[in-house]
Amino acid sequence: MVIIYIAYQRFYIAPREVTAANQMHVAQDFWEKKQWDKAINGDAGYPGFAKIADEYSNTKSADLAYFYLGIAYLNKGNYQKAIDNLTNYSGNDYMVAAEALGGTADAYVELKDYDKAVTYYKKAADKANNKFLTPMYLKKLGLVYEAQNDYKSADDVYKRIKADYSDSPQGQNIDEYIARAEAKG
Repeated sequence: MVIIYIAYQRFYIAPREVTAANQMHVAQDFWEKKQWDKAINGDAGYPGFAKIADEYSNTKSADLAYFYLGIAYLNKGNYQKAIDNLTNYSGNDYMVAAEALGGTADAYVELKDYDKAVTYYKKAADKANNKFLTPMYLKKLGLVYEAQNDYKSADDVYKRIKADYSDSPQGQNIDEYIARAEAKG
């Protein structure tokens, strides 16, 4: 069994990984230029992320393609497809994983499913665990709590930003959000 697994990894997965990675760069260029349809579907010479995710499943490139697809669909306003693809991302890059969770939460906000948005913003903030992404997702979490009229939870989140991330861009004017949550709560 071990020999079969090693052979599978070396002679099947590894070449597919190289091919998928080589084809992804064009889709990534389209994605960076915000040409969402071409990033998703490709052009005449190169596949898009949808084909890479489908044809090269169980490779790291296909896994990353799910992230790119999700963000592209999010930007196109196709929120359910964004959720489907972002939740398929299972890579171990904690920054990309945090962004996938945050993007999923953003899509749920657009669908007005605030309970799921809360869940995913919490996961994104915890996964990010840094001074750039965590306060951003915490602030979005606070705004969702406000949309749910849960001003106590919003106040708690905003106070966490003030205590732990006061030097972040979100922490610069967080007193305004705290005052608003306290006034409405």
